[in-house]
Amino acid sequence: MARTNPNMHESRPVIRQLDDAAINRIAAGEVVERPASAIKELVENAIDAGALRIGIDIADGGKTLIRVSDDGCGIAPDDLPLAMSRHATSKIDGSDLLNIHTFGFRGEALPSLGAVGRLTITSRAEGADAASLGVAGGEMGPVKPAALNAGTTVVLRDLFYATPARLKFMRTDRAEAQAISDVVKRLAMAEPGIGFILRDVSGDGEGRAMFRADPETGDLFGAMHQRLGSVLGRDFADNALKIDATRDGIRLFGYAALPTYSRGAAVAQYLFVNGRPVRDKMLTGALRAAYFDFLSRDRHPVAALFLDCDPTLVDVNVHPAKSEVRFRDPGVARGLIVSALRHALAEAGHRASSTVAHAALGAMRPEPTGARVYQMDRPSMGARTAAYVAQAPGFAELAESFSARLVEVPEEPEAAPETLPLGAARGQVHENYIIAQTATGMVIVDQHAAHERLVYEKLKRQMAENGAAAQALLIPEIIDFPEADCAQVMEIAEDLARLGLTVEPFGGGAVAVRETPAILGEVDAGAMLRDILDELADQGSSQTVQARIEAILSRVACHGSVRSGRRMRAEEMNALLREMEATPHSGQCNHGRPTYVELKLADIERLFGRT
Repeated sequence: MARTNPNMHESRPVIRQLDDAAINRIAAGEVVERPASAIKELVENAIDAGALRIGIDIADGGKTLIRVSDDGCGIAPDDLPLAMSRHATSKIDGSDLLNIHTFGFRGEALPSLGAVGRLTITSRAEGADAASLGVAGGEMGPVKPAALNAGTTVVLRDLFYATPARLKFMRTDRAEAQAISDVVKRLAMAEPGIGFILRDVSGDGEGRAMFRADPETGDLFGAMHQRLGSVLGRDFADNALKIDATRDGIRLFGYAALPTYSRGAAVAQYLFVNGRPVRDKMLTGALRAAYFDFLSRDRHPVAALFLDCDPTLVDVNVHPAKSEVRFRDPGVARGLIVSALRHALAEAGHRASSTVAHAALGAMRPEPTGARVYQMDRPSMGARTAAYVAQAPGFAELAESFSARLVEVPEEPEAAPETLPLGAARGQVHENYIIAQTATGMVIVDQHAAHERLVYEKLKRQMAENGAAAQALLIPEIIDFPEADCAQVMEIAEDLARLGLTVEPFGGGAVAVRETPAILGEVDAGAMLRDILDELADQGSSQTVQARIEAILSRVACHGSVRSGRRMRAEEMNALLREMEATPHSGQCNHGRPTYVELKLADIERLFGRT
């Protein structure tokens, strides 16, 4: 039975020119996906206009009302109709589409919004009277006089009323409001010198502030640190590392959190290119690659990173929503992110996030004791030392019955307390946890996890210095791939060879594997190469071989480290603490968990109601 092609017609189809209304609605489908997309376009227009304060009001998740007000340069009355025309913009002259210094440049946002909603734009330029122009469903009204001190106010009502089918795909008001808040926060991170306020004005009330960020002052990093603290929270600001590096005309700056301050999903990774928020697989892959040795697979890093470069080095004209970019040399951008973050993490040394201590204090929260608080004077250092010596014999008698041992306090400390970040060992609990006294409190160290990290870092240094040993195969393994995959493998052949995996072309789409990393033992080279190709397709880079090698080193370190249950002498415990202080990344174990918890004396006293 012959099948009929549904695209075939009895008469020849006629080519027609679509009218402007249909064209604008089609463009709106690409540019304005949801209320958050509309707000992104309007706020970016305000930033391009030089605004210092931007107010955003929404109702019903932005479905019934979006109002964006700014104090920017404004639009002259004669230019309002042109601003509502497709492909009319003040941002570029069209001569060079690669040298773009503004957020907007397509000239599609305002006419697209006017095609699917009821849009009113009121503006006043310096030296001109305020004027207003309304557009509903693509039908433009006349320019009218209006009252406005300065800047521009855009009011969008009944979004998608002209395309009812799109309304069926909208989520709940709460979900749409959350998406709007996320967009505004991303834009606020990139512009710390601009004030933002987002209000929900649903109902008859004056509305409630969903987000507020006042303009920050100071130098670049000072203002950025304050803005990130107000957007992402003080915990992030307190546990973030400053990043500032440059390579081949690209500058990377921002803040990245310590490995022990991580999340269960990749929801707190903010990347910007020339101030533009982007979602780029290559950049997020580079961020994960920088942390992959410090976090388990179910944890994700937290970072706000900004890449600045000459606009000619990056193409932002890739996607209508401008959320994707394409670098002229993506390898430089990726390598800069990985190397800069790894360098910053190494400089952090043994530092762990303060949230570890907060979690510990939360777990030890005492029972409420009422309103009365007992105050006690804190004894001097001499009095405490004398008390320790006096009590030592009694504790020594209990050492046989209880899994805790005190270490005799040395009369002359080996160094001033302020020079010992992890303090001096004072005891061991349950043959696994070292108790150390610092100048400002105490530290509890997991001896097995800490020593495991130290051994692991030593093994990695040895491999980096001597290279990964390769094991030659008696008979090379021939693997057939499609020619495109074969070409991808050969592009990274040098990188694989440095890790002990040697591959050579074998004609057609085949490659010959001649050597494999000796530390991995017997491996399925074909399966490994396919995993590498999958990772290249997904993230643009591959850590498969290195990850497998370092997983072996991690297991070796685990078996070669101090075991739980081993009693340690005071000298051994202090030597472990000093080595932790001198070793990068010693604040977390090989699986991303903290190796120690630091408790401040003031927090401990608060637990006992002494403050």
